[in-house]
Amino acid sequence: MSDLLHQPADVQDRAFQEATPAGASANGLRGVDAIKEALKTIPLSPGVYRMLGAKGEVLYVGKARSLKKRVTSYTRPQQLPERLRLMIASTVTMEVVTTHTEADALLLEANYIKRMKPRFNILLRDDKSYPWLMLTENHPFAQITKQRGKPVKGATYWGPFASAWSVNQTLNLIQRSFLLRSCSDSVFNSRTRPCLLYQIRRCSAPCVDRISQEDYAGLVEQARQFLSGKNTELQRELVVQMEQAAESLQFERAAAIRDRIRGFASMQNSGIVNPTTIEDADVVAVWQEAGQTCIQVFFIRGGRNNGNRAFFPAQAEDEAAGDVLSAFLLQFYDDKPPPPLVLVNADLPEQALIEEALSIRRERKVEIARPQRGEKKDVLDHAALNAREALERRLAESAGQRRLLEGVATLFDLPDTPRRIETYDNSHIMGQNAYGVMVVGGPEGFNKRAYRKYLIRSDMAPGDDFAMMREVMERRFGKSARTEDGDRPEDWPDLLLIDGGLGQFNAVREILTGLGVTDVPMVAIAKGPDRDAGREWFHMEGREPFQLPPRDPVLYYLQRLRDEAHRFAITTHRAGRSKGLRQSELDTIPGIGAARKRALLNHFGSARGVKQAGLQELADVAGINSETARTIYGHFHPEWTRGAEA
Repeated sequence: MSDLLHQPADVQDRAFQEATPAGASANGLRGVDAIKEALKTIPLSPGVYRMLGAKGEVLYVGKARSLKKRVTSYTRPQQLPERLRLMIASTVTMEVVTTHTEADALLLEANYIKRMKPRFNILLRDDKSYPWLMLTENHPFAQITKQRGKPVKGATYWGPFASAWSVNQTLNLIQRSFLLRSCSDSVFNSRTRPCLLYQIRRCSAPCVDRISQEDYAGLVEQARQFLSGKNTELQRELVVQMEQAAESLQFERAAAIRDRIRGFASMQNSGIVNPTTIEDADVVAVWQEAGQTCIQVFFIRGGRNNGNRAFFPAQAEDEAAGDVLSAFLLQFYDDKPPPPLVLVNADLPEQALIEEALSIRRERKVEIARPQRGEKKDVLDHAALNAREALERRLAESAGQRRLLEGVATLFDLPDTPRRIETYDNSHIMGQNAYGVMVVGGPEGFNKRAYRKYLIRSDMAPGDDFAMMREVMERRFGKSARTEDGDRPEDWPDLLLIDGGLGQFNAVREILTGLGVTDVPMVAIAKGPDRDAGREWFHMEGREPFQLPPRDPVLYYLQRLRDEAHRFAITTHRAGRSKGLRQSELDTIPGIGAARKRALLNHFGSARGVKQAGLQELADVAGINSETARTIYGHFHPEWTRGAEA
């Protein structure tokens, strides 16, 4: 089963389906009855189970040492919390997959929770990749740079870092101290004189032979030692080199080495920020307050702090700190190797099992510890303080956001405080590169994961904003007006905010009515005289157009929603336009790839030059044979092609 954890998602899904017992949904059973029906075919072995709702959605994913015993506990809902009782009542069938060990089940459970985001599981909300420092190994003059995503073969990595800022700080330090190049191989090969980084002493300019390959390799090895935490040895070595250079009257070299020592000495400070007793570890602290949880993670590698990041797990309101932390760790390390040591500030219910699962993930031993004294305890307390402060800031922001949303509900006579406000806008230039966009706001501010962009595909008159809005509304609401049970979908808006005046309001209302969407409140916000902010007019059903006082906080909030939609529309349009500008007419010619395109542009200077070239001129270009030349010439001169065919 451990091999399955490293397979692509579709392979895992297929394995899951192959191990699925006969469901109960065909019998029309629900809740405890459906679970009892599924129990008839569930084995006693370790594995992962998932509970499914009426629409096939995953409600909950869990693991068990004995699947049958664990699932049997759900047949006694009176002994379970309210959240799990609601989950059981919504269950219509169950699916299971067996594993060799409970640790394998734990890893697979975390994998499925992170991918499927079940409604009743504790969820890690983290869709960002982490930056790493990468040192290439397949070049005589190794390159140091930052990298995200899929690892590059033949490179050494250090990290992860909590943010781009953290990795940039370390990269700048490496450049100042060890003068390693950060440019790409193509830039390196094309240089004829040193770049600015050499002038400001951030690079040794190996591209123009200002340093020998042997000396550069020495710098690479020193940087490797530094990033691996061997700072004491490196510092002693540099001090010896500086003294030798001074004795040989090589004062410039001695000064350069002195500057390198100073450049990274500041990173060696002991204490809470850069602890001396911790080499490679993650410090993970949890703090709970007012039904919410914050987890703060500090990344320590080579005795240096690589930054920290705060996380706010979802669906953790009634869970103990240890349970939340356990679920977090397994999901957090699902796509990254854990360090040899993880420091936590709460007792984990199944700590030995989690250590075993993380050791499988790392393929080496991982220890989870809760220190009670010393420097490790100080570092952990510092992380807990950061978690507490981050959560307090979030609660304060949520309270302010809640008051604004309550103000919106009062202003527009909404039945409840809105949890999802969708704002729409369009952007184009005379109908070209036209996009419609949707941004989403709610209790937690802007939900950027829910943003949507719509490339306008319809043929319409240039600048027809009404036709653009019609297409956007049809694509947003046309297929999702109701579920099979007649209920509103989970992503159904509580309020639509349209950037425009009475004309846009009436047009969108007519479109939605035609789609059968009549229960979503809608408001149009129109710019005031001279397009002054603060003098906007609001249009809605059953009320005369009205304005708000210029300093009304609710007005500011609605302006922010409108401006965010406008910003997103503009940036989406510009990105689409830039993509179109980067494309060449040569890209549409069959058989013309990147290499031939480059050869043609280098020879003729532009796509226009290629278009004006004769057949023989095209055939004279390196890499273009006579057949390809005929294809290119025929593309730009279709009448010649027809004549040749005749």
